[in-house]
Amino acid sequence: MWTFKLVSLLLILTVTLLSGFYPFFKKLKSNNALNFPIAEALAAGVFLSVALIHMLGSASDNFYELNFHYPLAFLLAGVMFLFLLLLEHIGREIVAHEGDSSGAFAVLAMLMLSVHAFLMGAALGLSASLSIGVLILFAILAHKWAESFSLAIQINKSHFSFKMNIILFCAFSLMTPFGIILGATVTTTLGNYPLLEPIFSSLAAGTFLYLGTLHGLENATLVKQCCDLKRFYFVILGFAIMAVAAIWT
Repeated sequence: MWTFKLVSLLLILTVTLLSGFYPFFKKLKSNNALNFPIAEALAAGVFLSVALIHMLGSASDNFYELNFHYPLAFLLAGVMFLFLLLLEHIGREIVAHEGDSSGAFAVLAMLMLSVHAFLMGAALGLSASLSIGVLILFAILAHKWAESFSLAIQINKSHFSFKMNIILFCAFSLMTPFGIILGATVTTTLGNYPLLEPIFSSLAAGTFLYLGTLHGLENATLVKQCCDLKRFYFVILGFAIMAVAAIWT
């Protein structure tokens, strides 16, 4: 699994950097052309299934085995979900008052997407099954290129210097690789720190639930595309694939 996780790390880092490269050298007024709804719909289903069937169930069992009978896994997932939603609402308020070229909004967008990126990487790093790891990798890549491109555009709209823009984007780019390394390390040190795996799994589950439902608010797949049955079928397909995979994992 270490080989797979290392390859995944390099692949995700490459996609992140390449996706964000172009906006730094071309002035883009809009990202409307950035649209891959079927892949995003499939990834939304995968995110939901991974969170609900794999991560939360496993984390809840682990907490129970450690004599925590309070539903901590669901609490942590809910807190992370609401935290990400709060950040998105704060971002909307900043845009409403200062415009989308605000430096504060660029930093907030970077921080929010970095939280996503880190916990998605941790989820991949924690995965013990190759089949689950491959599906998580697909879900990450389906969102990563779009998030990287959009963040690069947003950063370059701000009034920061070019050097600061590069620093912000590089910090974001390293979050998923860092999460993978930390998650993989946690799996090798569970004997010393048994609480780490269920805590990270619960937080990652909250992130995946958010990505699969409300990320982007009115532009979220389950909101914007909910009346398009063709695309919604791909949400169901993504969910079903991970549900079936749970039989053997």
